Formats: sequence, C-alpha cells, structure tokens
Amino acid sequence: QLELELLRKEEKLLETDFVLEQVCRLTERAWGRARDGERDTLLLAKTTSELQKKIKDKTRKMMALVAELSMKQALAIKLQQEVRDREQFLVTVSSRVDQGLPIPQDTEREWLKVLRNEEVQKAAAEARARVGFCRAAFASGCPCCSALLCLRPNAYVPGAERGLPLPRPYGALAPFKPSAPGSNMRHIRKPVVKPIEI
Repeated sequence: QLELELLRKEEKLLETDFVLEQVCRLTERAWGRARDGERDTLLLAKTTSELQKKIKDKTRKMMALVAELSMKQALAIKLQQEVRDREQFLVTVSSRVDQGLPIPQDTEREWLKVLRNEEVQKAAAEARARVGFCRAAFASGCPCCSALLCLRPNAYVPGAERGLPLPRPYGALAPFKPSAPGSNMRHIRKPVVKPIEI
C-alpha cells in the first residue's frame, strides 16, 4: 500500500513537473511578446514625439511667415496710399502752375530742404574723398601732404654738449599737445583771475 501511494505521488510529481515546464515555456513566450510590444511602443512613442516636434516647428515658422506677410502687406498698402497722395499732389501743383498761381509755401520749403540735403551729402562725400586721398598720399610718403599735416612730436634734440645733437625719443612721457578748441567752448566762461595779495 505504501508503494502504491508512492507511485501515485511520483505520477502527480511528474504531472506537475510537466505542467510547470509547459507553463514556463508559455510564460517565456509571453514575456518575449511583451518585450517586443514594449520595443514597438517605445519606437512608436519616439516617432510620434519627433513628428509632434516637427509639426510645432512648422506651425511656428508658418506663424512667423504669416506675421511677416501681414507686415509687408501693411507696408505695401501704406506705400500705395503715399503714391496716390503724391500723384494727387502732383496733379494739383501742375494745375496751379498751368493757371499761373504760385506753388504752396510748404511744398517750396520741402523742395528747398531736399536740395539742401543733397548739397550737404555731396559736400560730405567730397570731404570724405579728400581725406581718404590725403591719407593714402601720406601713407605712400608724398612730401606735399606730409608738409600739410602737423605731426605729434615723438623725439627731442638734447643740448649739444657732447658730440652730435641726435634726436632722442620721449618714451612714455611725451609732451601733451592740446587739440584745437571745439565749437562748444563759446558756452564756457573764462575763469576770473583773482589777484594774489601778499
């Protein structure tokens, strides 16, 4: 009887081992599928986040372009209005000239201002060209330009006590050479010199 019970127990043990093997195999398969699913979901999440980022960038760029376009449209409308106003003004001025009437004073003032600005710009351009020419000539060593420019002294000739009077450089303690007084000096009062009483 003990042997029969032992045989039954062994059979049950074998059955449970077999069931355990089957369950282990099935769980391994399920774990593999779950891992594959996790990998797939991770890849899907990455691609969706990248796509969302691209969509946000594109919408931001689109909004910037729309804003820029609206600004350009507003500027175009303003310029068109200005052109229309100028054309209307030109028509009125030409009709006044045809009738022998004088041009409005505001228009004449503006025209004189434009002419003055053109003259000032032309004079400034000529002065810049002259300065550039003088600098280039001085850099090339032209004697006529070097005579016109007053250079700052960087050396002095000592007293001829011994030998030749050769110029010596000042070094760090060069003499101060003041520049010409500016136009704002007329607003500054000269100091009143007080007499010294001894």
